[in-house]
Amino acid sequence: ETFHMTIQHIAVIGAGTMGNGIAQVCATAGYQVTMIDVAQAALEKGLATIQKSITKLAEKGKLTGRSTI
Repeated sequence: ETFHMTIQHIAVIGAGTMGNGIAQVCATAGYQVTMIDVAQAALEKGLATIQKSITKLAEKGKLTGRSTI
């Protein structure tokens, strides 16, 4: 018997350059994402980086649908 699981929520450990990039790609693809880091400042910087990138993509018309961060 084969078991299939649907991924709905992704946790990304680390909010640095790679972590926030992975989180953004997953969120843009429609997944619920939780970004985790030991430093609150890193989380805030990672979130700001994602928001800046999403804004630029939206201004260029590269995003479709609804994105919320």
